[in-house]
Amino acid sequence: MPFGNTHNKLKMNYSSEQEYPDLSKHNNHMAKVLTPEMYANLREKETPSGFTLDDVIQTGVDNPGHPFIMTVGCVAGDEETYEVFKELLDPVIEDRHGGYKPSDKHKTDLNPENLQGGDDLDPNYVLSSRVRTGRSIRGFCLPPHCSRGERRAIENLSIESLDVLDGDLKGKYYALKNMTDDEQQQLIDDHFLFDKPVSPLLLASGMARDWPDGRGIWHNDNKTFLVWVNEEDHLRVISMQKGGNMKEVFNRFCTGLTKIESLFKERGHEFMWNEHLGYVLTCPSNLGTGLRAGVHVKLPNLSKQDKFGDILKRLRLQKRGTGGVDTAAVGGVFDISNADRLGFSEVELVQMVVDGVNLLVDMEKRLEAGESIDDLMPEQK
Repeated sequence: MPFGNTHNKLKMNYSSEQEYPDLSKHNNHMAKVLTPEMYANLREKETPSGFTLDDVIQTGVDNPGHPFIMTVGCVAGDEETYEVFKELLDPVIEDRHGGYKPSDKHKTDLNPENLQGGDDLDPNYVLSSRVRTGRSIRGFCLPPHCSRGERRAIENLSIESLDVLDGDLKGKYYALKNMTDDEQQQLIDDHFLFDKPVSPLLLASGMARDWPDGRGIWHNDNKTFLVWVNEEDHLRVISMQKGGNMKEVFNRFCTGLTKIESLFKERGHEFMWNEHLGYVLTCPSNLGTGLRAGVHVKLPNLSKQDKFGDILKRLRLQKRGTGGVDTAAVGGVFDISNADRLGFSEVELVQMVVDGVNLLVDMEKRLEAGESIDDLMPEQK
């Protein structure tokens, strides 16, 4: 799907009122914040690479709302987007990240030793555990805006760096466009492969241009550590395994991520990071840690309770179906993960998931036995 008119210079012949999008039926963070005055003020600005306000908001104009989650409704095209368009993006970030102020500082903690417990989630209820994040490589445009050459350069850098990993992180890169049918089927069966983006949120922001050129997936031989290249972010790093040992998953995540960062630095490229936004990613919802620690967990009884949503909110957790953001739960199995990304460190977020899921499983066991869970109701975290 093309960008529409975002690079059309003739639109400046029309007034700001004539160009202002109709957001009357919209339910996303961008639509809540954008005003005609703000649009008039920002419409002529662009980042050094040429990303404009219309580029930032297009996905939120084309996608009024989402049935399960409040979407953000805007994306960044490069690292400078967050600075040039901060009049719009600061309030969106504050709204999406629970009052995170433009003056706030983000904290990073990728030391797995600081996680308490996490190796004790009950495998009879917790089917699998995973931690993922994104990383952007400084000096390149982000996926909504990058060129074919930039995308291929990122792919080559990634292959060079990942090729050096050894031990239990040793693995292989599969370019999407060179993949055999058997390889593709195997990766789909392993739930590894990202398919061509069909989500209108991704299509409207221009992330699917030139598909599958420059895209690929790397995974270690044990299939517990994956890197997606040039999907929604330059890099998506995922550590996962069956069962409930979140400590092991997080340990591998931190070790692998730290190694990848140093390998990129050796090649003269650092990741986009600043002390206010933490790690800078395409979608404002992923700023900070970019981290989503999640488990697939069986909660057939608890999920029928009216207060299930309130319990999750108090624990700062969110639920999805196990097929991803657009899916409903099947057989009482939910994907439960941290709701926050920014303002908390990686360790703090994984800790919330570990502690929260342990409590949810205790509640599920009580309900199975026909007992009350009133005394287990958590305070707001």
